[in-house]
Amino acid sequence: MNTLSYSRREWLARAGGGFGMLALSSMLEAASNPFAPKVPMQVGGKAKSIIWIFANGGPSQVDTWDYKPELKKRDGKALDGFDPKTGFFPGSVGPLMASPFEFKQHGQSGTWCSDLFPKTAMHVDKMCFIHSCWTGSNNHSPALFKMNTGETRMGYPCVGSWVNYGLGSESDSLPSFVVMSDPLNRGLPKGSAANWGAGFLPSIYQGTWLKPKGAPIDNLAVSASLTPQRQRAQLDLLAKLNRSALAESPIESELNARIESFELAYRMQTAAPEAFDVKGEPEHIQKLYGLNEKHCGHFAAQCLTARRLVERGVRFIQIYSGGMENQQSWDGHNDIAGNHRGFANESDQPVAALIADLEQRGLLDQTLIIWGGEFGRLPISQKSAKPGRDHNPHAFTVWMCGGGVKGGYHHGESDEIGFKAAIDKVSVHDLHATILAAAGLDHERLTFKFQGLDQKLTGVENPKVVKQVFA
Repeated sequence: MNTLSYSRREWLARAGGGFGMLALSSMLEAASNPFAPKVPMQVGGKAKSIIWIFANGGPSQVDTWDYKPELKKRDGKALDGFDPKTGFFPGSVGPLMASPFEFKQHGQSGTWCSDLFPKTAMHVDKMCFIHSCWTGSNNHSPALFKMNTGETRMGYPCVGSWVNYGLGSESDSLPSFVVMSDPLNRGLPKGSAANWGAGFLPSIYQGTWLKPKGAPIDNLAVSASLTPQRQRAQLDLLAKLNRSALAESPIESELNARIESFELAYRMQTAAPEAFDVKGEPEHIQKLYGLNEKHCGHFAAQCLTARRLVERGVRFIQIYSGGMENQQSWDGHNDIAGNHRGFANESDQPVAALIADLEQRGLLDQTLIIWGGEFGRLPISQKSAKPGRDHNPHAFTVWMCGGGVKGGYHHGESDEIGFKAAIDKVSVHDLHATILAAAGLDHERLTFKFQGLDQKLTGVENPKVVKQVFA
């Protein structure tokens, strides 16, 4: 028989503390795994993973996927009323310039494609094209931030971070959001890591950048002197100390993110090397991607890695085609023919292989592939020894494939020369709302409280989901 007795004050203190600890325990349990998979917000979103192939620098829509026969008819003529400040080099404005590439129709959809992409063109009946995209900046850094985060300045969460915040991860041993940049020493996109940052979201949702050379992620190899038992004991002690601090301030999201990052790093020591081992793929798969081809092997490795990561539950993967600027990326100010031919040659076979490989594995329906840059290019020439094209924020093309979108479908139109979006215009926020919808996320309800406001990826401009693109 328990003979212990408590005064009223002692009983309230103990009971109150107990209820408080129960509440705190519940809060800590909910916060202990920020990557736990979450139920999609809305029915219909089929994409469990997203692979975004970012054509860094701004590919020309009129030389790739937006066929304009009128441009050929008006080749060499001035564009009446053109504002020379539309592009970035107002002193180098030339006349209208026909595409140097040949266009042909492909597939049952009869989609017009430039000869830049002979292998990807074989899949046009699976691809959905949005020809009426537009943005608000003609400068790379703010346009990159806009396309990645919805804002033209740094400090905001990118699309990948929002997706991971909204859906969590299907993998407990790999980063949920992975970024791959140019491996040929041509630099990072302008703005660098701010393009895949988490902004005001907990930092656990930021992208994990894979190093282009050497080990993709630092410090995965365990020191020979550190046994598994010692390493586990160290992590347990560190977690215990951190959780004690967290108990005093349970809203400290950064500390919780740090705790989870240590545990994830521990699990990655085994999972990551295996996931990145593209040479372990069968020979016919390596050949499909062009893994051993000099002109495209580097990009093939990235696309093949993306497929392997999707198989292992990674939620969001972004691959940058091209480096910092100008001839190092799709930024064809000079020699648009040589510039675009080079980068298309690097990426065409690997991208086509990615589509085919995902399809043959039954993963294409649940994987959304996106291709596009931060803006388009002008239909006029930029004067140089070999003419190029300047930046054009008024019109560009983005295509998507898989993830529940219509195959062989074309949405919107630019004008007859590809200068401005003209029919069913799609803003960057509209595009973001559509990407979120493909993953089962409602852009209006996906919010995070910051500075007293419910912040959203899509801002306050009342963007619309482009519902027509979904099957």
